[in-house]
Amino acid sequence: MAGLELLSDQGYRIDGRKPDELRRIRCKLGVFTQADGSAYIEQGNTKVLAAIYGPREADQNMRNQICHDKCFLNCEYTQATFSTAERKHRSRGDRKGQDMSTHIKQTFEATIQTSLYPRSQIDIYLQVLQADGSNYCACINAASLALIDAGIAMKDYVCACSASLTKGKPVIDINHVEESSDCAELSVAILPKLGQIVYSELNGRLHANELPDVIDAVVRGCKDLFVVMDRTVREHLEETATTFTHS
Repeated sequence: MAGLELLSDQGYRIDGRKPDELRRIRCKLGVFTQADGSAYIEQGNTKVLAAIYGPREADQNMRNQICHDKCFLNCEYTQATFSTAERKHRSRGDRKGQDMSTHIKQTFEATIQTSLYPRSQIDIYLQVLQADGSNYCACINAASLALIDAGIAMKDYVCACSASLTKGKPVIDINHVEESSDCAELSVAILPKLGQIVYSELNGRLHANELPDVIDAVVRGCKDLFVVMDRTVREHLEETATTFTHS
């Protein structure tokens, strides 16, 4: 991506956004009737489906990982063959998918109140239908909504956002073109009401003097996402209550 101007002299990014502007977000809860909880999210052109099963009795092959004082989280991340222009076949157990599954699992182990579900298992299934940058963040946001739909007890919402630095200015909610540039990328997941960071990962290098501004920008992005997600949850609850009242 050498020579591509990611931020114009007028302060606009390649997709027309301002540096601190999120991509368009659309989300919906309860998209699958068979799952205990489910959600769909679009962050720009990144589209993710999430499904939750449990808490339930642990699978036979998971028995050795079950704890008597908390539940076991099983997380599976997959990317559809048609999710990118490459049309590359991705097996369920590929290295990239395993790493992403591990990161997502670590995030929710710090968020779900696992002690309320001893000797049980919760499955988090995520599939990226279309990948256009910030896949981890979109997966976290989709899984957070699906867990809420399933009624799983959590300390707080989990909201995730990415950020980078271009021409000395922090830019948030990175798309694929920006991801493919040589800029560093910081992904952060926070508990917005509690003001806690539960996960962070930096790919690339940032100067120590630049890091605070990027962190401030990405946390603000997470809080803006929280507003959208919280509104979606409240609207879903109102719809559900109305349907239940009329039935």
